[in-house]
Amino acid sequence: MNQTALLVIDVQNDYFPDGKMALFQPEKALTNISILEKEFHLSNAPIIYIQHIFAETPAPFFEKNTEGVKLHPNLAVQDHSFIVEKAFPNSFFQTDLQTLLSRLGIQKLVITGMMTHMCVDATTRAAAELGYQSIVISDATATRDLSYAGQTVQALDVQTAFLSAFQMFAQVHSTASYLSTLISSEKQ
Repeated sequence: MNQTALLVIDVQNDYFPDGKMALFQPEKALTNISILEKEFHLSNAPIIYIQHIFAETPAPFFEKNTEGVKLHPNLAVQDHSFIVEKAFPNSFFQTDLQTLLSRLGIQKLVITGMMTHMCVDATTRAAAELGYQSIVISDATATRDLSYAGQTVQALDVQTAFLSAFQMFAQVHSTASYLSTLISSEKQ
């Protein structure tokens, strides 16, 4: 796992109940992210937290200097943790993420976070274009219902559609299946 980093995208208070942009089952995603954080900490592998902060004020959510913009308190952020701030869906765009990954010698990204259909999607596609091997952890991401032209697509369907599309340029695993691949590779 020495060339692998865990990427935790936008797990911030506004995406949880009572936040400005509550998602569907963000707690379930956070539970699985916590499991992965423990594994990465045990392996001394890097965890990189991405924090979205809108540049304009007022912002629809993730507004500067609000409780909603803060990383969720149940994350295992430590004093030496890497935190990359962004203002766009793609975590690489106008940030130092790629420089950080290069400095750490990272070739593989285990991608988790929120929202599956927006920032997880944009970041995963960019990672593939930049040559990183990406693994999206399906049950460690969350999304919401989407609407267009009077039609609503339920969050579960949005999640399924995006996870299905990810398979064209990334591996997609559940938390359990990803951890089982780690155990299998350690036995070899």
